[in-house]
Amino acid sequence: QVQLVESGGGLVQAGGSLRLSCAASGSGFSINAMGWYRQAPGKQRDLIAITTSDGTTNYADSVKGRFTISRGVAKNTLYLQMNSLKPEDTAAYYCNANMRGYDSGAYYSSRDYWGQGTQVTVSS
Repeated sequence: QVQLVESGGGLVQAGGSLRLSCAASGSGFSINAMGWYRQAPGKQRDLIAITTSDGTTNYADSVKGRFTISRGVAKNTLYLQMNSLKPEDTAAYYCNANMRGYDSGAYYSSRDYWGQGTQVTVSS
C-alpha cells in the first residue's frame, strides 16, 4: 500500500517563504513522476510543478521563478520551496505521485497516488 504524507503548510505573510515536504512510503513501486497541485476554494485542482524520473521539471506560469520543486536523496521524497508568496497562492496543496509497480502480483504501468493535502495561507 502506497502512502503519501505531506507537511510544511501554514500561515505566512506576503513576501514570505514556506517549504512543503511529501514522503512516499510502501513497497513494490517505482516513481514515474511527482508533482504538486493546489486547489483554492471553489476552483479546480491545478498542477503547479512536476518533476519526472529523468530530472526534468516544469512549472505553471503562475509560480515560475518563485517556486522550486526537488526530490530528496532517497528519491521517494518531494519538496516544494515557495518564495515571494502572494495572497493568490492561498490554497490547499497536494502531493501527487505517478507510479508503476505491482499490486497483488499484477503489474501496473501508471497509477496516481495523492497526499492528504496541506493548507497554505498567505496574508496581505
